[in-house]
Amino acid sequence: MLYNGTEPYDDEKILRLSDSFKDAALEPGSGTASDLELTVRIYNINHGRNEPLLQRYRTLNWYSAFIAKVREYEKTAPDRETAMKMAIKYCIEHDILKEFLKQHSTEVMNMLLTEWNWDTALKARGEEAREEGREEGENRILELMTQGYSVEQIKAKLAARTAETKTAGK
Repeated sequence: MLYNGTEPYDDEKILRLSDSFKDAALEPGSGTASDLELTVRIYNINHGRNEPLLQRYRTLNWYSAFIAKVREYEKTAPDRETAMKMAIKYCIEHDILKEFLKQHSTEVMNMLLTEWNWDTALKARGEEAREEGREEGENRILELMTQGYSVEQIKAKLAARTAETKTAGK
């Protein structure tokens, strides 16, 4: 796993899943931890950190340099988008990820400017589910209408289905 966050972090660190469960028995009733252990080695790839690793992998080194330039320009640029454009220009001029940035700079900008947020994702998923539900309901109503059911009969069928769904959910 690679770390390039802004908080201080060791050059290399090992995380163990069992460290998250120090006070919990992982096997029900046994009082002992599980024999299965997950370890993850994390490497800090920020500029100036883990130089031997970055020197070994040129693309990773270039990525580290690019992110460092973005952060450097963020200190003086009026906004993040401008800082990123400046960093992309600098990197292309200095042969850092040159071909990749020439071909994919728009995608890079979109990816770095879009901040993923769990609450926003859940809200969007809820809106999508409601829309899917509406479409499904409309299709079901149209199907019943084409089968010759009256509006009153359709209302009764939908009310019965709603009641069944609520009962099943309890």
